[in-house]
Amino acid sequence: MAKKQNCSLSCSECAVRNCYRKDKKFPAFCLTEEIPDAVERTRKFYASNTIDGKLARAAAEIEGEYYGRLTRLEETIRFAKKLGVKKLGIASCIGLLDEASLYAQIVRTAGIETKTVICKVGSVDKTQLGIPDGLKVCPGCNEACCNPALQAQILNEWGSDLNVLVGLCVGHDAIFTRHSKAPATTFIVKDRVLGHNPAAAIYTAKFYYKRILDEKTFPEPRKEAVEAELAAAKKPAKPAKKPAKKSAKA
Repeated sequence: MAKKQNCSLSCSECAVRNCYRKDKKFPAFCLTEEIPDAVERTRKFYASNTIDGKLARAAAEIEGEYYGRLTRLEETIRFAKKLGVKKLGIASCIGLLDEASLYAQIVRTAGIETKTVICKVGSVDKTQLGIPDGLKVCPGCNEACCNPALQAQILNEWGSDLNVLVGLCVGHDAIFTRHSKAPATTFIVKDRVLGHNPAAAIYTAKFYYKRILDEKTFPEPRKEAVEAELAAAKKPAKPAKKPAKKSAKA
């Protein structure tokens, strides 16, 4: 049985949800009640003519216009059209390039220009990052690392107005959004086990997939990968190269 963890009360512990309809009473720990000044600042922020204001209003308008009637694919396109996007960048995982290609075709049908950049752009082998060969999915092979920063750079230089993520890995999506100059939203979320439907783990957490409630039952990493990581940790650090001596003529 998993050990119960202590936590401070916040939205995940709220059973009232008065912040939506305001037809009940806020609980004593409600964050809305704690920060009235910040609430007013963000209201003005979203009501402004800044990019954040435009994004907030476009998202709210689409919800009101199409609630429960559009797929996420359609919503991303309506969102782009409402914002007046001319150039839409697509940051795709190599494993979902077929899906990204069809998505790009659909976006272009809506009259929006697209540019797709795959995650392996640059083709930098993982060992060049200091990752042991044994930690590759296929040891002994050339295995390019994902390069979300370069994906963002290419789309920045292209001048995308909005970027859409198609299946970037956990962590790589964070790097991409940090470096993307244009606002970024997600079409497909990567989940190799659940067919890119990560919510399924939540829906089955209390029955079929209940092991996720106990960290001790998480699958162990591949034995070969663990051994490679331990071996790499034992290797002495390479001494820094001495600077070359300046010639007498310099």
